[in-house]
Amino acid sequence: MATHTLDFERPLLELERQIEEMKRVAGETAVDVSKELAPLEKKLAELRAEIYKNLTPMQRVQVARHPKRPYTLDYLSTVFTDFVELHGDRLFRDDPAMVAGWARLDGVSVMVIGHQKGRDTKENLRRNFGMAHPEGYRKALRLMHLAEQFRAPVITLVDTPGAYPGLGAEERGQAEAIARNLVEMATLRTPILTAVIGEGGSGGALAVGLADRVVMLENSVYSVISPEGCAAILWKDASQRERAAEALKITAEDLRELGVIDEIIPEPPGGRGPRRSRSGGGGVGRDAATPRAPAPQDQDRQAPQTAGREVPFDGCAEREVS
Repeated sequence: MATHTLDFERPLLELERQIEEMKRVAGETAVDVSKELAPLEKKLAELRAEIYKNLTPMQRVQVARHPKRPYTLDYLSTVFTDFVELHGDRLFRDDPAMVAGWARLDGVSVMVIGHQKGRDTKENLRRNFGMAHPEGYRKALRLMHLAEQFRAPVITLVDTPGAYPGLGAEERGQAEAIARNLVEMATLRTPILTAVIGEGGSGGALAVGLADRVVMLENSVYSVISPEGCAAILWKDASQRERAAEALKITAEDLRELGVIDEIIPEPPGGRGPRRSRSGGGGVGRDAATPRAPAPQDQDRQAPQTAGREVPFDGCAEREVS
Protein backbone atom coordinates (compact mmCIF):
# COMPACT_ATOMS: atom_id res chain seq x y z
CA MET A 1 0.00 0.00 0.00
CA ALA A 2 1.16 3.53 -0.71
CA THR A 3 3.09 5.33 2.04
CA HIS A 4 3.16 9.09 2.62
CA THR A 5 -0.45 9.31 1.45
CA LEU A 6 -1.71 12.85 0.96
CA ASP A 7 -5.12 13.89 2.30
CA PHE A 8 -6.74 14.14 -1.12
CA GLU A 9 -5.46 10.66 -2.02
CA ARG A 10 -7.34 8.91 0.79
CA PRO A 11 -10.20 7.75 -1.52
CA LEU A 12 -7.57 5.59 -3.28
CA LEU A 13 -6.49 3.73 -0.15
CA GLU A 14 -9.34 1.23 0.05
CA LEU A 15 -8.98 0.23 -3.60
CA GLU A 16 -5.23 -0.14 -3.21
CA ARG A 17 -5.78 -2.28 -0.11
CA GLN A 18 -8.20 -4.57 -1.96
CA ILE A 19 -5.82 -4.97 -4.90
CA GLU A 20 -2.83 -5.75 -2.67
CA GLU A 21 -4.82 -8.25 -0.63
CA MET A 22 -6.06 -9.99 -3.80
CA LYS A 23 -2.49 -10.21 -5.13
CA ARG A 24 -1.25 -11.58 -1.81
CA VAL A 25 -3.89 -14.30 -1.74
CA ALA A 26 -3.20 -15.17 -5.38
CA GLY A 27 0.51 -15.50 -4.63
CA GLU A 28 -0.09 -17.79 -1.67
CA THR A 29 -2.71 -20.02 -3.29
CA ALA A 30 -1.77 -19.88 -6.99
CA VAL A 31 -5.36 -18.91 -7.78
CA ASP A 32 -5.95 -16.90 -10.96
CA VAL A 33 -7.56 -13.60 -9.93
CA SER A 34 -6.88 -11.67 -13.12
CA LYS A 35 -10.59 -11.31 -13.98
CA GLU A 36 -11.40 -9.88 -10.55
CA LEU A 37 -8.24 -7.77 -10.46
CA ALA A 38 -8.65 -6.02 -13.82
CA PRO A 39 -11.83 -4.05 -12.95
CA LEU A 40 -10.36 -2.90 -9.63
CA GLU A 41 -7.13 -1.73 -11.26
CA LYS A 42 -9.10 0.07 -13.96
CA LYS A 43 -11.26 1.78 -11.35
CA LEU A 44 -8.17 2.77 -9.35
CA ALA A 45 -6.49 4.28 -12.43
CA GLU A 46 -9.63 6.22 -13.37
CA LEU A 47 -10.11 7.55 -9.84
CA ARG A 48 -6.45 8.59 -9.58
CA ALA A 49 -6.63 10.36 -12.94
CA GLU A 50 -9.81 12.17 -11.87
CA ILE A 51 -8.26 13.32 -8.60
CA TYR A 52 -5.06 14.58 -10.21
CA LYS A 53 -6.95 16.35 -12.97
CA ASN A 54 -8.61 18.66 -10.44
CA LEU A 55 -5.85 19.49 -7.97
CA THR A 56 -5.87 22.86 -6.24
CA PRO A 57 -2.64 24.94 -6.21
CA MET A 58 -1.94 23.92 -2.59
CA GLN A 59 -2.45 20.27 -3.44
CA ARG A 60 0.11 20.63 -6.24
CA VAL A 61 2.50 22.08 -3.67
CA GLN A 62 1.98 18.93 -1.60
CA VAL A 63 2.70 16.73 -4.62
CA ALA A 64 5.81 18.78 -5.49
CA ARG A 65 7.11 18.22 -1.96
CA HIS A 66 6.25 14.52 -1.82
CA PRO A 67 9.22 12.45 -0.58
CA LYS A 68 8.61 9.79 -3.25
CA ARG A 69 9.04 12.18 -6.17
CA PRO A 70 12.14 11.64 -8.31
CA TYR A 71 15.09 13.83 -7.36
CA THR A 72 18.08 14.96 -9.40
CA LEU A 73 20.09 11.76 -8.79
CA ASP A 74 17.10 9.69 -9.96
CA TYR A 75 17.10 11.53 -13.29
CA LEU A 76 20.87 11.19 -13.55
CA SER A 77 20.58 7.42 -13.17
CA THR A 78 17.64 6.95 -15.57
CA VAL A 79 17.78 9.71 -18.19
CA PHE A 80 21.50 10.43 -18.46
CA THR A 81 24.50 8.14 -18.85
CA ASP A 82 28.16 8.29 -17.83
CA PHE A 83 27.57 10.76 -15.01
CA VAL A 84 30.77 11.99 -13.36
CA GLU A 85 30.11 14.11 -10.27
CA LEU A 86 32.33 17.13 -9.67
CA HIS A 87 32.77 18.68 -6.25
CA GLY A 88 33.65 21.91 -4.52
CA ASP A 89 33.58 25.64 -5.21
CA ARG A 90 37.39 26.03 -4.84
CA LEU A 91 36.75 28.61 -2.11
CA PHE A 92 35.25 26.87 0.93
CA ARG A 93 33.89 23.34 0.53
CA ASP A 94 31.55 21.06 -1.38
CA ASP A 95 27.80 21.37 -0.86
CA PRO A 96 25.87 18.05 -0.96
CA ALA A 97 22.60 19.98 -1.50
CA MET A 98 23.80 20.80 -5.03
CA VAL A 99 24.75 17.87 -7.28
CA ALA A 100 26.65 18.61 -10.48
CA GLY A 101 28.88 17.04 -13.07
CA TRP A 102 29.40 15.83 -16.61
CA ALA A 103 26.91 13.43 -18.18
CA ARG A 104 25.79 12.28 -21.60
CA LEU A 105 22.32 12.77 -22.99
CA ASP A 106 21.66 10.81 -26.17
CA GLY A 107 25.41 10.76 -26.73
CA VAL A 108 25.89 14.53 -26.24
CA SER A 109 28.08 15.73 -23.38
CA VAL A 110 26.21 18.10 -21.07
CA MET A 111 26.80 19.70 -17.70
CA VAL A 112 24.00 18.75 -15.29
CA ILE A 113 23.41 20.76 -12.12
CA GLY A 114 20.57 20.16 -9.69
CA HIS A 115 19.32 20.42 -6.14
CA GLN A 116 19.25 17.16 -4.20
CA LYS A 117 17.00 16.34 -1.24
CA GLY A 118 17.26 13.27 0.95
CA ARG A 119 15.03 10.20 1.17
CA ASP A 120 15.32 9.81 4.94
CA THR A 121 16.23 11.93 7.94
CA LYS A 122 19.95 11.10 7.83
CA GLU A 123 20.29 11.91 4.14
CA ASN A 124 18.12 15.01 4.45
CA LEU A 125 20.44 16.34 7.13
CA ARG A 126 23.45 15.70 4.88
CA ARG A 127 21.72 17.30 1.90
CA ASN A 128 20.28 20.10 4.08
CA PHE A 129 16.79 19.31 2.73
CA GLY A 130 17.86 20.53 -0.73
CA MET A 131 18.68 24.05 0.51
CA ALA A 132 22.02 25.08 -0.92
CA HIS A 133 24.67 27.17 0.84
CA PRO A 134 26.67 29.85 -1.03
CA GLU A 135 29.31 27.24 -1.86
CA GLY A 136 26.64 25.23 -3.68
CA TYR A 137 25.78 28.12 -5.96
CA ARG A 138 29.45 28.98 -6.46
CA LYS A 139 30.12 25.35 -7.39
CA ALA A 140 27.29 25.54 -9.90
CA LEU A 141 28.70 28.73 -11.42
CA ARG A 142 32.21 27.27 -11.60
CA LEU A 143 30.90 24.30 -13.54
CA MET A 144 28.78 26.46 -15.83
CA HIS A 145 31.94 28.28 -16.86
CA LEU A 146 33.66 24.92 -17.34
CA ALA A 147 30.83 23.86 -19.66
CA GLU A 148 31.18 27.16 -21.50
CA GLN A 149 34.86 26.46 -22.15
CA PHE A 150 33.97 23.11 -23.74
CA ARG A 151 30.93 24.54 -25.59
CA ALA A 152 28.64 22.10 -23.80
CA PRO A 153 24.99 22.81 -22.92
CA VAL A 154 24.04 23.28 -19.27
CA ILE A 155 20.96 21.52 -17.88
CA THR A 156 19.74 22.52 -14.43
CA LEU A 157 17.16 20.62 -12.39
CA VAL A 158 15.40 22.75 -9.78
CA ASP A 159 13.95 21.25 -6.60
CA THR A 160 14.47 23.33 -3.47
CA PRO A 161 12.41 25.07 -0.79
CA GLY A 162 14.87 27.95 -1.15
CA ALA A 163 18.45 28.96 -0.45
CA TYR A 164 19.60 28.12 3.07
CA PRO A 165 19.00 31.17 5.34
CA GLY A 166 21.31 30.16 8.20
CA LEU A 167 23.85 32.42 9.88
CA GLY A 168 26.86 30.69 8.33
CA ALA A 169 25.36 30.94 4.84
CA GLU A 170 24.69 34.65 5.29
CA GLU A 171 28.21 35.24 6.64
CA ARG A 172 29.67 33.57 3.55
CA GLY A 173 27.61 35.76 1.21
CA GLN A 174 24.44 33.90 0.26
CA ALA A 175 22.84 36.92 -1.40
CA GLU A 176 26.03 37.75 -3.31
CA ALA A 177 26.37 34.17 -4.56
CA ILE A 178 22.80 34.17 -5.89
CA ALA A 179 23.18 37.61 -7.48
CA ARG A 180 26.50 36.61 -9.07
CA ASN A 181 24.91 33.53 -10.61
CA LEU A 182 22.12 35.61 -12.13
CA VAL A 183 24.58 38.04 -13.69
CA GLU A 184 26.85 35.32 -15.05
CA MET A 185 24.06 33.07 -16.35
CA ALA A 186 22.56 35.99 -18.26
CA THR A 187 25.72 36.28 -20.33
CA LEU A 188 27.00 32.69 -20.39
CA ARG A 189 27.97 31.76 -23.94
CA THR A 190 26.44 28.30 -23.97
CA PRO A 191 22.76 27.27 -23.93
CA ILE A 192 21.05 26.74 -20.58
CA LEU A 193 17.96 24.60 -20.10
CA THR A 194 16.14 24.55 -16.74
CA ALA A 195 13.56 22.00 -15.63
CA VAL A 196 11.63 22.58 -12.41
CA ILE A 197 11.12 19.02 -11.18
CA GLY A 198 9.62 19.70 -7.73
CA GLU A 199 9.73 22.84 -5.62
CA GLY A 200 11.05 26.01 -7.22
CA GLY A 201 11.57 28.11 -4.13
CA SER A 202 12.53 31.77 -4.40
CA GLY A 203 16.10 32.92 -5.14
CA GLY A 204 17.43 29.48 -4.31
CA ALA A 205 15.70 28.19 -7.44
CA LEU A 206 16.36 31.22 -9.62
CA ALA A 207 20.09 31.08 -8.88
CA VAL A 208 20.34 28.05 -11.19
CA GLY A 209 17.16 28.77 -13.16
CA LEU A 210 17.95 31.78 -15.35
CA ALA A 211 17.88 29.95 -18.66
CA ASP A 212 17.21 30.17 -22.38
CA ARG A 213 14.41 27.69 -21.94
CA VAL A 214 12.47 26.88 -18.76
CA VAL A 215 10.14 23.90 -18.45
CA MET A 216 8.13 22.64 -15.49
CA LEU A 217 6.78 19.24 -14.62
CA GLU A 218 3.01 19.28 -14.42
CA ASN A 219 2.88 18.96 -10.63
CA SER A 220 5.87 21.16 -9.80
CA VAL A 221 5.63 24.70 -8.41
CA TYR A 222 7.72 27.84 -8.83
CA SER A 223 7.31 30.80 -6.49
CA VAL A 224 8.94 33.73 -4.75
CA ILE A 225 7.83 32.44 -1.34
CA SER A 226 6.10 29.39 0.10
CA PRO A 227 2.31 29.59 0.52
CA GLU A 228 2.77 29.22 4.29
CA GLY A 229 5.27 32.08 4.39
CA CYS A 230 3.08 34.27 2.24
CA ALA A 231 0.04 33.60 4.43
CA ALA A 232 2.00 34.38 7.58
CA ILE A 233 3.12 37.73 6.14
CA LEU A 234 -0.11 38.89 4.48
CA TRP A 235 -2.71 37.54 6.88
CA LYS A 236 -0.63 36.71 9.98
CA ASP A 237 -2.04 33.21 9.73
CA ALA A 238 -0.17 30.29 8.15
CA SER A 239 -3.43 28.33 7.95
CA GLN A 240 -4.42 30.62 5.07
CA ARG A 241 -1.98 28.72 2.84
CA GLU A 242 -4.70 27.61 0.38
CA ARG A 243 -5.64 31.24 -0.19
CA ALA A 244 -2.00 32.23 -0.55
CA ALA A 245 -1.23 29.41 -3.02
CA GLU A 246 -4.12 30.54 -5.21
CA ALA A 247 -3.01 34.20 -5.13
CA LEU A 248 0.67 33.46 -5.80
CA LYS A 249 0.05 31.81 -9.20
CA ILE A 250 2.70 29.15 -8.60
CA THR A 251 1.47 26.25 -10.73
CA ALA A 252 2.85 25.28 -14.12
CA GLU A 253 -0.40 26.27 -15.86
CA ASP A 254 -0.42 29.72 -14.26
CA LEU A 255 3.24 30.38 -15.05
CA ARG A 256 2.91 29.29 -18.67
CA GLU A 257 -0.04 31.63 -19.04
CA LEU A 258 2.04 34.45 -17.56
CA GLY A 259 4.94 33.67 -19.90
CA VAL A 260 7.37 32.84 -17.11
CA ILE A 261 7.99 29.31 -18.43
CA ASP A 262 8.03 27.83 -21.93
CA GLU A 263 6.56 24.37 -21.60
CA ILE A 264 4.79 21.97 -19.24
CA ILE A 265 5.93 18.34 -19.12
CA PRO A 266 2.95 16.02 -18.46
CA GLU A 267 3.17 13.55 -15.59
CA PRO A 268 1.32 10.30 -15.03
CA PRO A 269 -1.35 10.57 -12.31
CA GLY A 270 0.54 10.58 -9.04
CA GLY A 271 3.80 11.51 -10.73
CA ARG A 272 5.95 9.33 -8.49
CA GLY A 273 6.50 5.92 -6.95
CA PRO A 274 6.30 2.58 -8.79
CA ARG A 275 6.29 4.08 -12.29
CA ARG A 276 9.57 5.78 -11.61
CA SER A 277 11.72 2.68 -12.07
CA ARG A 278 10.06 1.75 -15.35
CA SER A 279 10.13 5.05 -17.17
CA GLY A 280 12.63 7.31 -15.46
CA GLY A 281 11.04 9.64 -12.95
CA GLY A 282 7.39 8.73 -13.26
CA GLY A 283 7.39 8.77 -17.05
CA VAL A 284 8.54 12.37 -17.27
CA GLY A 285 12.31 12.16 -16.86
CA ARG A 286 13.52 12.24 -20.44
CA ASP A 287 10.93 14.76 -21.57
CA ALA A 288 11.83 17.07 -18.69
CA ALA A 289 15.51 16.98 -19.52
CA THR A 290 15.38 17.13 -23.29
CA PRO A 291 12.64 19.32 -24.75
CA ARG A 292 14.22 20.65 -27.91
CA ALA A 293 17.71 20.55 -26.43
CA PRO A 294 20.23 22.71 -28.34
CA ALA A 295 22.26 21.05 -31.06
CA PRO A 296 26.05 21.16 -30.67
CA GLN A 297 26.44 23.57 -33.61
CA ASP A 298 24.18 26.10 -31.83
CA GLN A 299 26.05 26.07 -28.56
CA ASP A 300 27.84 29.43 -28.88
CA ARG A 301 25.09 31.66 -27.58
CA GLN A 302 25.52 35.16 -29.00
CA ALA A 303 23.04 36.94 -26.71
CA PRO A 304 21.08 35.99 -23.63
CA GLN A 305 17.60 34.68 -24.35
CA THR A 306 16.36 35.42 -20.82
CA ALA A 307 15.59 39.13 -21.15
CA GLY A 308 11.96 39.95 -20.45
CA ARG A 309 11.04 36.59 -18.92
CA GLU A 310 10.08 38.29 -15.65
CA VAL A 311 8.16 41.11 -17.38
CA PRO A 312 4.71 39.43 -17.16
CA PHE A 313 4.93 39.53 -13.36
CA ASP A 314 5.54 43.29 -13.44
CA GLY A 315 2.05 43.80 -14.76
CA CYS A 316 0.67 41.97 -11.73
CA ALA A 317 2.56 44.05 -9.20
CA GLU A 318 -0.30 46.39 -8.39
CA ARG A 319 -3.03 43.76 -8.42
CA GLU A 320 -4.89 43.56 -5.14
CA VAL A 321 -4.80 40.23 -3.34
CA SER A 322 -8.25 39.42 -2.08
